[in-house]
Amino acid sequence: MSKRAKRTKTETLALPMAARVAIGAVAVAALGYGLLSRPASVQPARKPSAQEARASSTPVYVSTPVHASAPAPAPIPAPAPLVEPPKAADGPAALVRQVVDYASRQTPGTVIIDTGNTFLYFVLNDRQAMRYGIGVGREGFTWSGQQTVARKAEWPDWHPPAEMVSRQPYLPRFMAGGPGNPLGARAMYLGETEYRIHGTNNPDTIGKRVSSGCIRLTNEDVVDLYERVKIGAKVIVLPATAARRPGTPPDAAFRLPDPASPSKRPLAANAQMPSSGPKIAEAR
Repeated sequence: MSKRAKRTKTETLALPMAARVAIGAVAVAALGYGLLSRPASVQPARKPSAQEARASSTPVYVSTPVHASAPAPAPIPAPAPLVEPPKAADGPAALVRQVVDYASRQTPGTVIIDTGNTFLYFVLNDRQAMRYGIGVGREGFTWSGQQTVARKAEWPDWHPPAEMVSRQPYLPRFMAGGPGNPLGARAMYLGETEYRIHGTNNPDTIGKRVSSGCIRLTNEDVVDLYERVKIGAKVIVLPATAARRPGTPPDAAFRLPDPASPSKRPLAANAQMPSSGPKIAEAR
């Protein structure tokens, strides 16, 4: 082959090679540009499977979210009304046996009878006393003075005094002790007098002035007092109208009888005066 023919063949082969290189470069550039310009979030499309297609056609019911309601606040109770406790001398509660503040110059074990306020105090110490509600003598049958407990009796028999029998001839001359006896469960006899501190089977008379001079307590209270009081204990009966200065002990207004007096008995004359009160009250 001549040199001219070889040159022609070489040029013929070289031209397609250069074209192919150029075409390849263009294709690579186009591919790179496509990759760089495609959004990152775009995924290639994929044909769903038959199972996924069936699942997507099934309706899905989504319940409305239920918001838990907050619990209702508890109602705020109305403030309780302020109620002042009853005064010491007001109402039936004052007659209930209780320990109270009671300044006294008397020795422990002394019995002080506040006739005007229908209270009996058993002195515990110089600052306190056990207080009992009592029934006292009605008008014309009250007395005051100092005595001692001469004797004590459980379920005592009752012998109505001669003065009482003269006013009420229908009274029994003797009544054996027991629940029906007017003297109740216990009795403490005061000195040589006919007066007693005793119980009663009629508790409604406590706090009232109905007796012929004796001091009465409920059976429950007289049993309690009976266990506390000793034979020989001092008993002070304050006048019904006793008054005292503020700050002085309640028994300070009481004046002891004159030791030189020929009679140590209390003023029993008042107890012998006729009365227009109920007969049953006198008998009791």
